[in-house]
Amino acid sequence: MKLSQFTRQLKPSETLAISTKAKTLRAQGRNIVDFGLGEPDFATPGNIIRAAEHAMAEGFTKYTPPAGLPALRRAIAEKLKRENGLDYAPEQVIVSCGAKQALYNVAMVLIDAGDEVLIPGPYWVTYPTQVILAGGIPVILPTTAAEDFKITPEMLRRAITPRTRGIILNSPCNPTGVVYSPTELAALANVLAETDLFIITDEIYEHIIYDGLKQVSIATLHPALKERTIVVNGFSKAYSMTGWRLGYCAGPRDVIEMCDRLQSQTTSNPTAFAQVAGIEALTGPQESVQTMAQAFEERRNFVVQRLNAIPGIRSNTPQGAFYIFPQIDGLFGKRAGGTLLTTSAAVADYLLEAAGVAVVPGDAFGDDHYMRISYASSMAELEDGLARIDRAVQQLV
Repeated sequence: MKLSQFTRQLKPSETLAISTKAKTLRAQGRNIVDFGLGEPDFATPGNIIRAAEHAMAEGFTKYTPPAGLPALRRAIAEKLKRENGLDYAPEQVIVSCGAKQALYNVAMVLIDAGDEVLIPGPYWVTYPTQVILAGGIPVILPTTAAEDFKITPEMLRRAITPRTRGIILNSPCNPTGVVYSPTELAALANVLAETDLFIITDEIYEHIIYDGLKQVSIATLHPALKERTIVVNGFSKAYSMTGWRLGYCAGPRDVIEMCDRLQSQTTSNPTAFAQVAGIEALTGPQESVQTMAQAFEERRNFVVQRLNAIPGIRSNTPQGAFYIFPQIDGLFGKRAGGTLLTTSAAVADYLLEAAGVAVVPGDAFGDDHYMRISYASSMAELEDGLARIDRAVQQLV
């Protein structure tokens, strides 16, 4: 059967592909440590599960409005005001089947064919693809570990052309774990205030942040930006609800209304009882969020120290999320058996085959000199997996 040109240009998500490969090897009897997928290893908090169970018993198994339950939209608006200093009416919020769908909706609503959208690199694998799906052109602003993986106002100003339509920001960042300070974000905000660009700010990792830092939304830093900013967030990371598929975005009324119209013709509403669970997540006890963040910070400290002790690997210290993006080009030019390692994909393949450790090659995120490790695993798995990586690297010649 002939497939559409539209779908033939699609690539599978590299992070999901690596995880699928790891699961396949496990099913074949291999002992695999999976550092590929960004999924907390904690269970969804019990109060959230009980809220969903109660909701199902009470009949929340039917359609809801496409944009979500009014009570959840209201709870999200209250959360944004309380935690982020952002004042949105519930009608300026739409609930989607995960933050990924929220991002897709916004891309389809804001991007026309030929529009350029700026994306700081390294970037989450899905950002460029979603821009392309909407007919736009992703323009990558590359950064390196030496620059702390952050764009500067000068870099941003140079990248803007008459064809530039918007920018996608992500702090804390997947895959690097960097967090923009209020001062750094304010400097970017000043540049963006001189333009008419839209700003999509992906804040899904806002609660997984370390060293006493606090995530700040760029929409709060300049009065001219709020009406051009769309805030994307969700429940997957902070509440360990990856499989519930519940996310949201907030922004200008006309954007949210068009997202609602689009969603009504695609998925319709997110699962009703999951939405009730989302209300409980936002309004119930928050201790589990803090507990997870503290555990991730301890794991980060261990992983950074352990990686930097491996010859040929160098790592910055991430300040948020649960990923580390170590530089591995020190391994390029070495041989594994008869195979010369010259790319991050080759290194990732070697680690999977020789060590039984799944990592994601850096080229998936826009820089082939690195690889991504998720430390959303138990300390025992981290110790085992990093010891395997160390032994595998020592065997290279």
